Amino acid sequence: MDICTIVFNGLSLSSILLLAALGLSITFGLMGIINMAHGEFIMVGAYTTYVVQNMLLPVMGDGYFFVSLLLSFLITAAFGMALEVVVIRRLYGRPTDSLLATWGISLILQQMARSIFGAPNVNVVAPSFLNGSMTLLGVSMSFKRLFILGIVLSSLVMVWFFLYHTGFGRKMRACIQNRAMAQCLGIHSSRIDCLTFALGSGLAGVAGSALTLLGSIGPTLGQNYIVDTFMVVVLGGVGKLIGCISGALIIGCSSTMFEFMSTASIAKAAVLFLVILFLQKNPQGLFALRSRALDD
Repeated sequence: MDICTIVFNGLSLSSILLLAALGLSITFGLMGIINMAHGEFIMVGAYTTYVVQNMLLPVMGDGYFFVSLLLSFLITAAFGMALEVVVIRRLYGRPTDSLLATWGISLILQQMARSIFGAPNVNVVAPSFLNGSMTLLGVSMSFKRLFILGIVLSSLVMVWFFLYHTGFGRKMRACIQNRAMAQCLGIHSSRIDCLTFALGSGLAGVAGSALTLLGSIGPTLGQNYIVDTFMVVVLGGVGKLIGCISGALIIGCSSTMFEFMSTASIAKAAVLFLVILFLQKNPQGLFALRSRALDD
């Protein structure tokens, strides 16, 4: 395996981690809620794609996948909004309780998936135009992974535009930097929290839909990514978009490099060890959020 292949595999893994962590970065950065059910939102998005495939593939052909991306976002956003209204809203300022509550919800969602779809994994038929690969600089690049890269870049651009060029995005960032002052200026923080949680959950659904292109899906799909997504968010810096991107690139490329030199298990342990060492020196991550509220 040459260096170009390692780089492409690292970027491919980084894009998947970034897509999974993007929604978590938004919700964790704004509300400080440790949402252990975030992985199950990824699973909900994946199963939404499976259901849409069964319903629309005979009618729409390959076009079903674009419909599934939209519906995965909307359905998981609705799940996230319901979770925030029913559970999370009552647990602000109680991080241990919120962690336990969302962990319990993740178990409930897993069991619901088993009851509805069965315990065995199911497969999603990828659009025919994603079959095959292309070779560039001696590296075989799968169309599926290139398509996921395109989804990630599109999601990043839309989130960036939403955060920095819309009124709601400015209110969201105001709540992140100084919630008390934002409330004094008339910003309805509880409404911002609800819609932000829905946005972060919807992005997790998009990640789940994209992951169906890489293999079978099952009730425990989200558990495979929840630890890595939290590492991406914490390493990059809570509430920072550029930090989320940097954290995903570092963890994805490091994992690929260590796996090339050893095994997948050793690579995961080595990356986790290095992240822990880094956070001992820089507990706020690569890009710390600067505000007067944090400096008090």
